[in-house]
Amino acid sequence: MLEIKPKILCVDDEPMNLNLLEALLTPRGYDVIRAGNGNEALKRLEEQKVDLVLLDVMMPQIDGFETCKRIKENERFRSIPVVLITGLTAKEDRVKGIEAGAEDILSKPIDCTEVSARIRMLLKIKDLNDRLASAYNDITSLVSFGETMAMSFNPLNFEFLTRIDEIVKYILRNSPDMTDKPEVVIVGFINDQNAWQWHQFDAVQGLLHMTCLKKDLGLSLPPVGGQTRIFYSNEKEGEAFAYRQFIDQLKSPSAVSNLVGVSSGQFCIVALNYGKVVSRYDAEVLNSIVMQGLYMKSFASQVKETENAFDYLVFALARAAEANDEDTGNHVLRVGEYCAAISGELGMPEKFTSIIRIQATLHDVGKIHVATDLLKKPELLAPAEWGSMKEHTTFGARILGDHVRLTLAKKAALSHHERWDRLSLRAQRPRDPAGRQDPEYRRPIRRTEKFSRIQTRLRSRDGRQNHYRRRWEDHAAPFRPAGPQGIQGVRVPV
Repeated sequence: MLEIKPKILCVDDEPMNLNLLEALLTPRGYDVIRAGNGNEALKRLEEQKVDLVLLDVMMPQIDGFETCKRIKENERFRSIPVVLITGLTAKEDRVKGIEAGAEDILSKPIDCTEVSARIRMLLKIKDLNDRLASAYNDITSLVSFGETMAMSFNPLNFEFLTRIDEIVKYILRNSPDMTDKPEVVIVGFINDQNAWQWHQFDAVQGLLHMTCLKKDLGLSLPPVGGQTRIFYSNEKEGEAFAYRQFIDQLKSPSAVSNLVGVSSGQFCIVALNYGKVVSRYDAEVLNSIVMQGLYMKSFASQVKETENAFDYLVFALARAAEANDEDTGNHVLRVGEYCAAISGELGMPEKFTSIIRIQATLHDVGKIHVATDLLKKPELLAPAEWGSMKEHTTFGARILGDHVRLTLAKKAALSHHERWDRLSLRAQRPRDPAGRQDPEYRRPIRRTEKFSRIQTRLRSRDGRQNHYRRRWEDHAAPFRPAGPQGIQGVRVPV
């Protein structure tokens, strides 16, 4: 059973008075901390968590009025109730005590019943104030945590396990003074094999420690159906703990005094051993934190589905473009993979590499507008036919339009036959008149387009292999890294 005794700091320069207060308070369930003067009292406040101060007024060094004033001037201790105990009876002295910030003033000799009643009242008020301050801190902390999660949220690279770690770090008690946080957190979720996977988290010397649990703890929790369920429980003396079956399966080194949990059809989190009596409020706070992570998981899944659909449509359009170009087979798909491999070797950003892998496949999409008999003609094209063939770059740019998601694809379609000197090999007209630097997308696409076509001829025309092998070497050489191994591990359609 969780039993947190309120700590009362008794300050008096007379040991007999301290003994009297200790004899009064200890039997009533309070922990007594003793101090012989004002300076010692301030030191005790720094060292321990105090719930109330009983402070004598007439003391050496600094008196009770000054000690009370210093306590109230410190933001850390301002909420601690201070009761002045004095033999002074003048009205001016009582006003001075009120101005110093004391919550109450008791006259000597003290009445035990009155002192006990005043202490209970002030501790109740302090508890309410502490809850209000904790609720405010929870709100501001939740807002800050949500902002941090949102700023780092990338739906395409979202990892649910990583997000769970962040949530647990936020929830877990990382130091002994964080008594409003739990000591242990249990997390369960349905993995890719459609089975429940459970982990136990605790803080070891301020570092997050995770233990995999092999048991299905969900069997010991009440069923939730398709709804999200929040629950909490405090162990009470003489009563059976509501979740004893669940607790008995844990690898917890200490006894469990309370728990708070959130459970749904696919996710469950249970926080154990708060340093306080838990309530539905704590369960609602935990639920708010968990819902942020689950919402991001759901949103990321939808974004990935949309991205996959976009990629599929790009590949479908690319396959449609090469449907009548039997000589090249999976040429457009190879170009995409080669461009990604070369961009990676050149140190291009990962985002650019990912985009060029998909959108470089559309470089020949303009061939949809080219007559089928020209694409399949085995003989050399006549000048007029060659003129029609050259227009596939312009047709490709028109098909792809001006959508921002297809910017690179449009540039690839329009310029994949251009040389570094900005002259088109087919249309013989200048592009990008401003500046002579070759755009970052053009060289990989132009080189790999040639490279892939030569590959096709190496497979299909044995009598001309030596000729095409020389051309292969010519086009591959500028992109080889300095090492002898070249680009390794590139898997492409054949």
